[in-house]
Amino acid sequence: MAKKIKRIAKLQFKGGQAKPGPELASLGIRMPEFTKQFNDATKDRQGTVVPVVITAYDDKSFDFILKTTPASNLLLKAANIEKGGKTGSTDPVATISVDEVRKIAEYKLPDLNTNNIDQAIKIIAGTARNMGIVVEGITPDSNAKKGK
Repeated sequence: MAKKIKRIAKLQFKGGQAKPGPELASLGIRMPEFTKQFNDATKDRQGTVVPVVITAYDDKSFDFILKTTPASNLLLKAANIEKGGKTGSTDPVATISVDEVRKIAEYKLPDLNTNNIDQAIKIIAGTARNMGIVVEGITPDSNAKKGK
């Protein structure tokens, strides 16, 4: 017989550094067991943000799926800045190369809604543009500004 799902939650923890806390307590799972499994699974991603989707069941058991680090975090690291610009594309705060965007796109590909690397690059470049990060070698798509 299948377990009854109590709740599905999307959370973020630093790799290898999850601790019991209110966000886990609200799920009604065995927190020490989750933190041990999560920390073991993410020890190679130490210090980076790791999104996780946790499925909590009525019997206090759980399953979880690890996701890739958010694009914004990867872009900030690539640009060597602490935070993006306040007004996005009208206030550039840093510049990165298209090669760096390609590396990020290749890493993020499993979690993006495309299987095409060129489309993935456009998605990551759009995120960069909204953060005020200029991507050398990519010009803003004129259709994007027109809303097409």
